[in-house]
Amino acid sequence: MDVLITGGAGFIGSNFVREFTKGEYPKISKITVLDKLTYAGDFNNIKDLVDYGAIQFIQGDICDPELIREIIGRFDSVVNFAAESHVDRSIENPNEFVLSNIVGVQNLISHVEKSGNARFLQVSTDEVYGSVSTGSSIESDCLKPSSVYSASKASAELLALSSFKTHGTDVVITRSSNNFGPFQHVEKLIPNIISKVLNNAPVQIYGDGLNIRDWIFVTENCRGIYSALVSGETGHAYNIGGNELHTNLHIAETIMEIMGKTSSKIEFVQDRKGHDYRYSLNTEKSNKRLGFTPTETFRSNLAQTIEWYLSHDKKIA
Repeated sequence: MDVLITGGAGFIGSNFVREFTKGEYPKISKITVLDKLTYAGDFNNIKDLVDYGAIQFIQGDICDPELIREIIGRFDSVVNFAAESHVDRSIENPNEFVLSNIVGVQNLISHVEKSGNARFLQVSTDEVYGSVSTGSSIESDCLKPSSVYSASKASAELLALSSFKTHGTDVVITRSSNNFGPFQHVEKLIPNIISKVLNNAPVQIYGDGLNIRDWIFVTENCRGIYSALVSGETGHAYNIGGNELHTNLHIAETIMEIMGKTSSKIEFVQDRKGHDYRYSLNTEKSNKRLGFTPTETFRSNLAQTIEWYLSHDKKIA
């Protein structure tokens, strides 16, 4: 399988590509990365792989119709990681999210439709379900996004599914819980906390810190995405979760404990607008139909993540 990975220089995308070069995805024969290289897409995340000839790289924008038309017919599958993803940024600059996460996705889909033979996998998020006070979201639940970010991701899903229903496009969707691990941008919660602890700076937590998220290590999520790519049923969505629910406060306290610091540096700041309280994914469908189950513990993965950032301090400067 010859695969185009859009957004492959970003956090999750670059980890997916790296797992491929380790031989983890036997049904993929070749990967080409397409990335615009914005602030979150760092060529250094994959430079060594490009230099060694392990993957091909194209710098470009998924919103560019001429570029996508030119290259799309080369590939058996397209996995779309490309997205604006930080909720705070979506509050400040919503138009950027609409352009990348909706217009860009439609541009990809329309050209996949015309190619007639490629599978399109849209990498989405548990945030499309909105906050759930109890229980866990299943794939058939209504989508109730709360932010421009999650609304744009939900819109992308609907565009993909409409292409499946109207044109028979081979579409699969994954909805991942909160990812963490190597190469994540410092604006995100876990690397941000690690950075603050390293610099002996206050660790700022929104509201009372009791907002709950389900966490999954990035390479585990990548394994789930690969499983959906090769085994997912056309027109279906799959929850890819870690089954590890933790409050933001617990995350901060655990990181500080592992790093040998006390929690005295934690500061509670004004809550983010529209801040969802709790996400939780029911992963029974992906367990049964994809054979995907996380295999590692949250704490061990968190310790591994901290160690990576300590050895790559330029990533959190």
